[in-house]
Amino acid sequence: MISIRRLGAIGRTYRHLNRYQRIIRILFKYGFDDLVEGLRIDQYLETGLKMINRKPREEIEKHSRPERFRMALEELGPTFIKLGQVLSTRPDLIPPRYLYEFAKLQDNVPPFTFAEVEEIFLAETGKKPNELFQEFSEKPMAAASIGQVHRGRLQDGKEVVIKVQRPNIENVIAVDLEILAHLASLMEQYLEELQGHRPSAVVDEFARSLSLEIDYMVEVANIQRFAQQFKSNKNIYVPLVYADLSTERILTMEYVDGIKTSKVDVLRSKGYDLQLIAERGADLVMEQIFVHGFFHGDPHPGNIFILPDNVICFLDFGMMGRLSRQDREDFTDLMFSIVMKNDRRITDGVLSITTQFGKVDHDALSRDLGDLLGRYMYLPLKDLQAGKILQELLELVQRHKLSIKPNLYLMIKALSTIEGLGLMLHPDLELITLAEPYIKKVKAERMRLGRLAEEISETGGEYLEFIREVPEEVRGILRQLRAGRMKIEFEHLGVGKLSKSLDQVSNRIAFAIVLAAQIIGSSLIILSDIPPKWKGIPVIGLAGFLVAGVMGFWLLLSIIRHNRM
Repeated sequence: MISIRRLGAIGRTYRHLNRYQRIIRILFKYGFDDLVEGLRIDQYLETGLKMINRKPREEIEKHSRPERFRMALEELGPTFIKLGQVLSTRPDLIPPRYLYEFAKLQDNVPPFTFAEVEEIFLAETGKKPNELFQEFSEKPMAAASIGQVHRGRLQDGKEVVIKVQRPNIENVIAVDLEILAHLASLMEQYLEELQGHRPSAVVDEFARSLSLEIDYMVEVANIQRFAQQFKSNKNIYVPLVYADLSTERILTMEYVDGIKTSKVDVLRSKGYDLQLIAERGADLVMEQIFVHGFFHGDPHPGNIFILPDNVICFLDFGMMGRLSRQDREDFTDLMFSIVMKNDRRITDGVLSITTQFGKVDHDALSRDLGDLLGRYMYLPLKDLQAGKILQELLELVQRHKLSIKPNLYLMIKALSTIEGLGLMLHPDLELITLAEPYIKKVKAERMRLGRLAEEISETGGEYLEFIREVPEEVRGILRQLRAGRMKIEFEHLGVGKLSKSLDQVSNRIAFAIVLAAQIIGSSLIILSDIPPKWKGIPVIGLAGFLVAGVMGFWLLLSIIRHNRM
């Protein structure tokens, strides 16, 4: 598991300093000098910043700010690419225009050598690839920032693909995470508009998710769970995963020879039923979401192959979404309210799937939701695109200081992606019509007698436990009051910045007092004419004035540098 060691001051090691300077150079290159200066990184990298050209190239300035941010993340490497991909699923943290741009992030990088692949196999399994596999291709099929993929053949002749993690990638990521943690602390200190988003907590959460992603055994578990969900469904094929030939840095799974869904002409020429494929794909994603609550988080064309008999095969199980039963029910309630055109319930439904980061005007929200739905409710079903409606809903709630919960946004993104893919295969695809049976099923499940009995039993048990615990808790409080040991703690939010400012003020006052005392003491020594002397002036007094001058210049420089004149 990757850990973050907080950087009190950058430059603990040359490696950190060198990487930090590269990050700053790239930010300047893409025109983010305002961000660097706003974070006051010059306090930590003063010498490094002198070597950096602050003027972005003219061709860079032709791109929008979100585009430049995405380009910078791609150049910064695997950690920052993964950060952008994670942020692309977090509408609570970044504006929609950045969400769309970060979703385009790519990490095409040169492959590493076969000698390094052999070293990883020896470290992980104690054997070389040719000892474990009948065949192992030295040239990779594809390479990305975290790992690369090789073709191979098992001892029994079955074809497989083997994903191998890049050498030393964990150390690279650890260094970048330390730097990100330091940048997050600067954001909390200097950028007031970001303090509510708690950047340090976001980096901690990102570190945990990235630790899971670079552990290939987590992906093994995802594949096995996904396969279990659809074990009786003949319309989907889940590749076999070989857990005995997989480790944290090596993943071995069945090779699938299929056709990418993006190759529409090839599918059509080979006689595949494009309408059936589109409907099956949408149906399978909705079953993952509404029935199982465990779904493929990135069902883009490169991750879905079509096999004979129009069977659909999902690939790459690194990004999976999870929804609780309550999440699924809240979303279906919203969809049902939209179908029934119940404005009040629609507003309540939107509030149930969002979190607030400011004061919400319920009347204005209800009015804007009514306007949004009014543009779509009377259109024919074939003209309704769920993805477009959901994206407009996302922009609307952000205007009202609301944010869709991250797991629900990932679900919305998955639905939008599969709808876009389905429309490419079959332009008349009606995702809303296909979703209707699943919405009804969730609603019916809530009213099932067995479910009601189960909930009543759980709630009754919780109330009974509460009643049992209350007397003892009350007795404990009374005992503390009687003994005079009752303590009430208050947390003062926003005091940290004030406390730091007071510390700076008091430190400067103390520094100024010492400086004044130094000048007065030196003056008294000179007036007392105490030897030794230089040209008739006491040397100790001169030295005191020199020290006072240095201290005064240092204090003035500090005040100017922090814009506190």
